[in-house]
Amino acid sequence: MTIKKVAVIGSGTMGSQIAMVCALAGYDVILQDISEESLEKAKESLTEHMERRIKKGRLTEEQVKEGFARLTFSTSIHSLNTADFVIEAAVEKLDIKREIFKKLDEVTPKHAILATNSSTIVSSKLADVTSRPDKVCNVHFFNPALVMELVEVVQGPHTSDQTAQMSVEFVNSIHKLPVLLKKEISGFVANRILGKLMDEAVYLLENGYATHEDIDLVCTKALNHPIGPFALMDLTGIDVNYFVRMQRYQESGNESDKPAKLIQEKVERGELGRKSGKGFYTYS
Repeated sequence: MTIKKVAVIGSGTMGSQIAMVCALAGYDVILQDISEESLEKAKESLTEHMERRIKKGRLTEEQVKEGFARLTFSTSIHSLNTADFVIEAAVEKLDIKREIFKKLDEVTPKHAILATNSSTIVSSKLADVTSRPDKVCNVHFFNPALVMELVEVVQGPHTSDQTAQMSVEFVNSIHKLPVLLKKEISGFVANRILGKLMDEAVYLLENGYATHEDIDLVCTKALNHPIGPFALMDLTGIDVNYFVRMQRYQESGNESDKPAKLIQEKVERGELGRKSGKGFYTYS
């Protein structure tokens, strides 16, 4: 199978940037979302990102123009009827993802690979609603997808070797660095390690050992991390952290897997990070 057309489901920060990465690499891409407003915001955000890259000399005006020419924005899931490779990047809720995969199975060609960008919901929880479990896998990009080089490809027990290999080759073709996990585990490699760091950072803050600013400073200056854990949660979305922990708690039933009280309170107040203008930090 030759991959010619890519579809990305969900036009939030991750989905829109994944779509642009694929378009810049030469693929025809459909970015699909049920919300016209979300698609408009995605266009505006991508335009700003591309303008900054042109100014910094990382891309030419011609490259950006060609990238946007290959990128289609659509609210119709039926527009995906010619997609060869689909990447779902919707909200981290299992019931929503299962409904999406069921629809994708109905509208996409039978040869199409159906991948989820989730790092917490493994593809075996989605594959059974499709008639092609062998073509379902995780392909996990990191935020911001336009910048971050690594992509985790995860082969579930249902995923064929061919699908895993094609997914790895696809990641290479969009100029990213793939890592193949031969077994499923929630969180994969990076986020399992990062999750332990996040938990400890929140514990230290909740118990008054240090401010979030100082904890971030320690991580960037002593551990040489490019960004501190609280600034990172603001970047990726505090609600994402909340949904991930709730999903883990629903699976395990362990109280320790629940979101921290601090995180829950911020979500309830709508303090979601950069996208809401306030999280642990305030943004203009």
